[in-house]
Amino acid sequence: MTKPIYIGVDLGGTKIEAAALAKDGQILRRKRIATPRNDYPGTLEAIKTLVAELETALGVRASIGVGTPGALSPFNGRLRNANSIWLNNQSLATDLEHRLGRPVRIANDADCFTLSEATDGAAAGAASVFGVILGTGTGGGIVVNGQLLSGPNAIAGEWGHNPLPWPGDDERPGPSCYCGKRGCIETWISGPALTADLQRLTGRQLNAKAIADAAERGDAEAEAALQRHQDRLARALAAVINLLDPEVIVLGGGLSNLQRLYHGLPTAIRPFIFGDGLATRIVPPRFGDSSGVRGAAWLWREPMSR
Repeated sequence: MTKPIYIGVDLGGTKIEAAALAKDGQILRRKRIATPRNDYPGTLEAIKTLVAELETALGVRASIGVGTPGALSPFNGRLRNANSIWLNNQSLATDLEHRLGRPVRIANDADCFTLSEATDGAAAGAASVFGVILGTGTGGGIVVNGQLLSGPNAIAGEWGHNPLPWPGDDERPGPSCYCGKRGCIETWISGPALTADLQRLTGRQLNAKAIADAAERGDAEAEAALQRHQDRLARALAAVINLLDPEVIVLGGGLSNLQRLYHGLPTAIRPFIFGDGLATRIVPPRFGDSSGVRGAAWLWREPMSR
């Protein structure tokens, strides 16, 4: 009997990656190509081609999971809130199922990241996991007892568009967010938010990595920016802990490479949680950039919970 093969597709704004995984998590084959930007039919065709190439090479017909920016609306089935704007308001699931000739499961890229790390990554075996994306934007996902939570509105884990908790006077009303509100968590703790914070206070414009490098060299302004970022991230995560009390929080995205966060966050979070200690573990990802495609594949391992 042929062993099951799971194909995951990570649909990004600049690249599309597909990988075929065995049941034990081994990546059997993978390939990535440039995303046909602003070309919805071209994007569909690119995914179909990637899947066909992997299946032909392996001689199998696999299940297909896709991680996307944004999420499918439970009200009309169309994609919404994607920063790859040519995907918005498109019937992505239906169109892919038509081209691939089989059911397709689709989830937000942060959900896929979390599912990957909860299944066989840094949080494997944990009963409850909150996955965090700290990159160009700020996203999140929730996995409980191995199952990804979506919710009836398909927004479970979207903590980036809650307001920053316990804001100081100098943090009100907060920066404008693309969602139309001000002071969203994303506007304070994403990579571009770190850059903007330094620029607001000093006039200097450095990306997140350059800020971290400058702080390592003893730059006081860069160090202060990183401390402000950690304090805001701690408050944001404390609100999650007070609500969900997850066993593990896994950090992903470019800012997850800041090793100082894993040492500093537990102490910074404690004053804001409604408890007398902090048992939640905060860990870096095991699979890093590969978690998106792995989590998309794992969408077929367990039924998705609402």
